[in-house]
Amino acid sequence: MPQKLVLEGLDCASCAYEIEEALKKEGFEFALVNFTTKEAIIEGDVEKAKEIIKKVEPDVEVMESDEHGHGHGHEHGGGDFRKTVYQIGVSLALFAIGIVMRYYYGIDDAFVFGIFLASYLISGWRVLRSAVVNSIHGNVFDENFLIAIATIGAFLIREYPEGVAVMLFYVVGEFFQDLAVDRSRRSIKALLALKAEYANLLRDGDVVRVKPEELKVGDVIIIKPGERVPVDGVIIEGESTVDTSALTGESVPRTVKEGEEILSGMVNLSGVLKVQVTKGLKESTISRILELVENASARKAKTEKFITRFAHYYTPAVVGIAALIAIVPPLLTGDPFTPWIYRALVILVISCPCALVLSIPLGYFGGIGRAAREGILVKGSNYLDALKEASIVAFDKTGTLTKGVFKVTRVETRNGFSEEEIIRFAALAEAHSNHPIAKAIREAYGEEINEAEIVEYEEIAGHGVRARIDGTEVLVGNDRLLHRFKVEHDTCRVKGTVAHVVINGKYAGYIIISDEIKDDAPLAVKELKHLGIKKVVMVTGDNKDVAGEIARHLNLDGFYAELLPEDKVRVIEELEKEAEGKVVFVGDGINDAPVLARADVGVAMGALGSDAAIETADVVIMDDKPSKLAKGIRIARKTRRIVWQNIIFALAVKLSFIGLGILGEATMWEAVFADVGVALIAVFNAMRILR
Repeated sequence: MPQKLVLEGLDCASCAYEIEEALKKEGFEFALVNFTTKEAIIEGDVEKAKEIIKKVEPDVEVMESDEHGHGHGHEHGGGDFRKTVYQIGVSLALFAIGIVMRYYYGIDDAFVFGIFLASYLISGWRVLRSAVVNSIHGNVFDENFLIAIATIGAFLIREYPEGVAVMLFYVVGEFFQDLAVDRSRRSIKALLALKAEYANLLRDGDVVRVKPEELKVGDVIIIKPGERVPVDGVIIEGESTVDTSALTGESVPRTVKEGEEILSGMVNLSGVLKVQVTKGLKESTISRILELVENASARKAKTEKFITRFAHYYTPAVVGIAALIAIVPPLLTGDPFTPWIYRALVILVISCPCALVLSIPLGYFGGIGRAAREGILVKGSNYLDALKEASIVAFDKTGTLTKGVFKVTRVETRNGFSEEEIIRFAALAEAHSNHPIAKAIREAYGEEINEAEIVEYEEIAGHGVRARIDGTEVLVGNDRLLHRFKVEHDTCRVKGTVAHVVINGKYAGYIIISDEIKDDAPLAVKELKHLGIKKVVMVTGDNKDVAGEIARHLNLDGFYAELLPEDKVRVIEELEKEAEGKVVFVGDGINDAPVLARADVGVAMGALGSDAAIETADVVIMDDKPSKLAKGIRIARKTRRIVWQNIIFALAVKLSFIGLGILGEATMWEAVFADVGVALIAVFNAMRILR
């Protein structure tokens, strides 16, 4: 079973990659280190994992996480923040004094050197310590090592003001970068801050406040107005309105009453509810959602994988180039070593890849968090990328484009019978049937059925029913039923789902039962076409007449009807052959499991509370709105756009400054901007996804 560890002090994305690689090399079959949430998820020996993490990153404090995601240990925060600000302030003051004495008064003696050295050590002692410890453990080419070598080199060639400046502004930049990353982490966590802090347990007639994790199946809890629902349950007493926006992104409150299911993460708005617990905290909806979103980083996009590999080779390559620049030109030309060493040091500072390895996973995680706030759960950044490339969308019909609720929409009379007679006799004949059509007819009748009136009842498979009601013989069913009993009738083919009614051997007419189209289904199709989706189609097991009518009403590009589940798979495979991008299938997540698995992206609709849908699909839309798919595609496109903006911006700036450094046109000051400044800008850009 996977174990979760909290990595307090993990402040470098490349360090997360190094820890993950080290764990895998040591035989951990599953190891995921999530820089954005400061967590490691492993399968294997926890103590061994702790040792490996401490070996790779000695400054990281490893704490075991309990099953609810809280680390057993203290949080670093206010104390460290004040300490860092104080150190930066003192270092900056000493640096300013040194600059004034050296450049304004022209003093350059041991005392001035001591001021610069003190400023350097106060601001940079942590960087120097990390560089030494990490080098001992074999992690040579990290940013601490590069900055340490560059700044010590500056001191050795008597450019100590610039050495101090690089260290000081690197530390200041890292400080602001950490603040930005923490703010982003908090923003993402805030999107998912859906767990209740407590539950009101009814025990021996008294209400006791307990932690949600203490609740067991069968317990009875009280949920007061304004409180968040702690676990999934069934309402056994009371009526209220609940805010489901945390789960579905839907702002309109929903009414709930006795006998209905209520899910963790909802907020009770009005009445007091008595609820019987049906799932413990770990199995409840909100825990499943949080786990899904937090673990989404396990499925990395190609861009993420590429950047991680790129950074792995890029930094040693730049260090090699810097070494060649420091040594080869002076040996070939006879020039002094000092200016060439300075150029090499500038390139070392520029070469830190943190802008790339930090902002890209942060960008993808922000996209996943943003989608979650809208009630769209994306199971990995690879699926976010696939959504962005969607070119064909195939919808299932029942429960996806339609409500899946059958309703009588028309009654046609024949041979002098009235609509009321047809509906009444049909409802009585269908009194014992559980078929959705029978339920729709009974609902249309609307009155209480006296079963004593039903003398005989026979269900005829594949045809319909025959019943005797107080001496009146009634047949209700399809056209085959009419032919079987040789009933004269003038209507055989009817568009839609139809139930013919025969009273005492005479054709009385027929009832049309329709499945209503969802209110926002037309908008969903319109929005998808507006986004440039080449083809929007419907695949359904329903008959061609019904499918054709819905396809025409929704302005779909085509439809495939009368399909079994395996036929739907074949249709998706055919669509994939003609697609320029990815094929997205949208279904109900339960009956469509084979198609959801086969499509490039399987999207489960209306999955609130459905475990099967959450397990099967790549993307889960928590409510019943097909228009959410277009919103998900927009978020995916925005995420990808921002990620590529960061990649291009960071590489362009770094390569430009490396070129200038080789030519001797870049100083240490510019090198600091090319490293820390670019990383800061990239992080702030990545945070735009959350807005």
